[in-house]
Amino acid sequence: MDNSVPRLGEDFSHAPRETPGRNQEGITGEGPQKRPARSHPGSRWIAAFSLATAATFIGWYGPLQILLAKQADLVDPTRKEHILALVAGIGAACSLVANPLWGALSDRTRRRVPWVLGGAVGGAGGLLLLATATSTTTMVLGWAAVQIALNAPFAALSAVIPDQVPTERRGTVGGWFGLAQTVGIMGGTGLALTGGTVLSGYIACAVAVVLGSIPFAVVATDDVPRRQAVRSRVTPDFRWAWVTRFLINLGNGLALLYLLFYLKDEVGVADPEAGVFVLTAVYAVALLTTVLTGGVLSDRVGKRRVFVCAAGVIMAVAAGLLAVWPTWPGAVTAAVVLGIGFGAYTSVDFALVTEVLPAAADRGKDLGVINVANALPQVLAPVVAAPIVAGSGYPALYFVAAAVGLAGAVLVFRIKTVH
Repeated sequence: MDNSVPRLGEDFSHAPRETPGRNQEGITGEGPQKRPARSHPGSRWIAAFSLATAATFIGWYGPLQILLAKQADLVDPTRKEHILALVAGIGAACSLVANPLWGALSDRTRRRVPWVLGGAVGGAGGLLLLATATSTTTMVLGWAAVQIALNAPFAALSAVIPDQVPTERRGTVGGWFGLAQTVGIMGGTGLALTGGTVLSGYIACAVAVVLGSIPFAVVATDDVPRRQAVRSRVTPDFRWAWVTRFLINLGNGLALLYLLFYLKDEVGVADPEAGVFVLTAVYAVALLTTVLTGGVLSDRVGKRRVFVCAAGVIMAVAAGLLAVWPTWPGAVTAAVVLGIGFGAYTSVDFALVTEVLPAAADRGKDLGVINVANALPQVLAPVVAAPIVAGSGYPALYFVAAAVGLAGAVLVFRIKTVH
């Protein structure tokens, strides 16, 4: 096996094939060397796949990082925290249902591409609705539409990796997947800022979402695995993978939800919006140092859990820094630490998850269920964070975030069928 970091266009066609097998409950499954995977389709595919992933995250994180908070402040400055929490929470609740639903529907078609393109168009429509919102109700409706629609491309793109990539290379390709997400977060934040106004920021994000999905629709030739008569069942390892991801994402959600307000009210940054952009940039650069190498090293040594645990511990340290060092240098240092941890986590955790899926024919649905562990923390984070901030302040919030993330990091070792 070639253990070097791959170039963007590396061909996986010579990777060893997986052999059929059965998981611990006797159901045809996704674990190491259990089901044949197609050869990786090459440079055009991975470039288009990465662009579509980045575009989806632009549509999510332009609003989440900047625009929703600015809009909440414009609607009612005295209640901005509560408005943001309500809008983010309802949108995330919609995501809980949408992701597994879109994934299950894409399992029942011969291609996942229509879900990528259709979801992008729908998401752009939701962003344009948000652009004209002048009340809490309209903000809720617009953000709910964005969350529902953009979960279609995210569910389909997540399932494409196990459809197309052999198990022993999924850490590496998971690194490109994570890198694209980071580019999308950075791009969304940049578009939200450079647009100048809330209206122009939303329009810029909407255009990027649609344009970014088109190349994948053109070049992709993916086939969804045919459904089999064997009925899949959820395994204990699948459940523990869900719990681990949920806790780590809840810790991150608690830490990031009020970042703009943390910089403004706790740190005292003169321009908190620009501060969020700088921290996002610092985070992205730090993430680049580990998002590919973490996945490659995981493929190389054939281990996933130790990398996920280490990454979770590092992210917990970042939250702890925000609690004990509420200054601009402290925030920058925390961004570096978080980027290093989340880079490795993104690629390796995704590879781990693909190895505990119950059945190939239900990849989209099962990954959608796993992705609920990304969305549910967005629902719970406002519920948990608001009373903590109101009662004990931001340091207490970040200590709680660190503890929750650390618990997720440790529990990854409850997964037994993946090393």
